Parts: sequence; structure tokens; C-alpha cells
Amino acid sequence: MIPALRPADRIAIVATARKITAPEVEVAVRTFESWGLEVVLGETIGANYNQFAGDDALRLQDLQRMLDEPGIKAIICARGGYGTTRIIDQVDFTQFQKHPKWLVGFSDVTALHSHIHTLGIESVHAIMPVLFPKAGTEDSVETLRKVLFGEDIRYRAAPHPFNRTGTGRGQLVGGNLSMLHTLTGTRSDSGTDGKILFLEDLDEYLYHVDRMLVHLDRSGKLANLAGLIVGDMSDMNDNAVPFGKTAYEIILEHTGRYNYPVCYGFPVGHEPLNLALVCGRTAQLEVQPDGVTMTYV
Repeated sequence: MIPALRPADRIAIVATARKITAPEVEVAVRTFESWGLEVVLGETIGANYNQFAGDDALRLQDLQRMLDEPGIKAIICARGGYGTTRIIDQVDFTQFQKHPKWLVGFSDVTALHSHIHTLGIESVHAIMPVLFPKAGTEDSVETLRKVLFGEDIRYRAAPHPFNRTGTGRGQLVGGNLSMLHTLTGTRSDSGTDGKILFLEDLDEYLYHVDRMLVHLDRSGKLANLAGLIVGDMSDMNDNAVPFGKTAYEIILEHTGRYNYPVCYGFPVGHEPLNLALVCGRTAQLEVQPDGVTMTYV
């Protein structure tokens, strides 16, 4: 288990993907400081290499330094975008495995969550600093605080007509659908058998969503789940000739022949309410006609 944070602990903010400026993380810094934490900004905050927060070498160096620094108790990824998979194979997790610490983020950071899960270490899929100033994110930030400081978590979600009722228990894995598709067959592929998988995505074409679900199913990723949590599929795109199904309908089609519980509309993803989830921790998913409950066990 990773120790819960305590006041006066030092945490780092780094950017493993898209570039970001220091002013864009100011609200998050003030928030973390209000929790009693000391914030260290990595060299990637403010760095600029085309669309990236510095070139691959700088982003790798920044992440590696924070992983290896014993005084840093958590690493918060500033934003997503694209770029984490470009450096992940060069990261040395030796010290991190000896002295685990929280790593936080979502979207492109799914690559780190999945890779860390292969090492048997938990991580936190949660809101990132670039989003702290946005309206309606207060509850998302509060769930992150609760997870980092070791408080009990119990989530409820509204019923959805596509839900499949039942109870499942297993380690929680998942994140961004596009990233999970990209990671299939790599060293960062965490596997899904016997686990509760959660999915979310943003700004994808519907036929891309279908293609990724076909691939995950053909790869055996959907057959043996303990449960499936379908989060936000935000700002989906279509072609001039419509695909004919929504993202939720596509997922329903490709998981319909299986028997595990499934819930749709769970608040995780690229919307203001993005509940903090502990990847790698055993959870229980209860999908009932009157709603959904997820707890850690």
C-alpha cells in the first residue's frame, strides 16, 4: 500500500505529454497548498517543444527525477494530450517499485496507470491541474483529496437503461479507450481478466470507437471481466454518412453477449465531474435497477 499523504508532504507537478504554462497550474498549486502540501513544479512546466512539454529527453528526465526523489510523495500529471507513450519504455521504475508513491492523472496518463499496474502498484485516475479552474470541478477535486489522504470512498451513480444488473468484484483497471487500445500487446498492457474495467474517451469518431471495441474484443479484453464501468464518451464525431450508433450503443453491442455487470454514465472522464478512481485496488461494483454503487474492499 502507498502511504496516505499527510500535511507538509511534498508533491510534484510534471507534464509527460502536451505543453502547459505555470499560470495554468496556479489554481491547482493553491488548492494543494490549502491541503497543507508543498508543491514542486517540474522542469516540464513551461517547457515548449512543438506541442509537447519539452522534448522526449526532458519529459523523461523530469518524470524520472520525481519518481526517484524520496522526498516527493506524489506525482501529479499536469495535463494529458499526447506524448506519454513516447517515453514510457525509457522510464526506470526500480526506485519507484522500492518506494511507491501516488501518480495521478487521466486521459493520456492512462499509459502510466496501465504500466504501473503491471508492476503491482496502485495509481489514481483523477482530475489534473489544467482542469482545476473549470466550473463544476469542485467535487472531482474533493474526491482526489479524499483518495490521496486515505479517506473512505463510496460512489453512487444513477441508473441507465443500458445497464446490466449484477455484482462484480476485482481490481479496477482502465481509463481512456484510445490509450488502452494503443497499449494492447505492449509491455504496458495490464490485462483485464477477472478485473473491473472502466472506459472513457473524448473527441473520437464513432467508427473509431467501434474499431477499438472490435479490437479489444478480438484481443480477449472484454470476455472475462468481473464488471464494466462505462464513463463519459464526450464530444463524439460522425462522418457525412452516419455510423448509425452512439458510443454507448457501440459498447452495448460488443459486450451484450457477456454476463458481467455493466453500468453506463458513470461520472469518469472528460467532464467536470470526474471521480477519482484507484487503479489496481480491488473494488466491488453493484449494478441494481435503482442505481450503481462502487466501493473498495
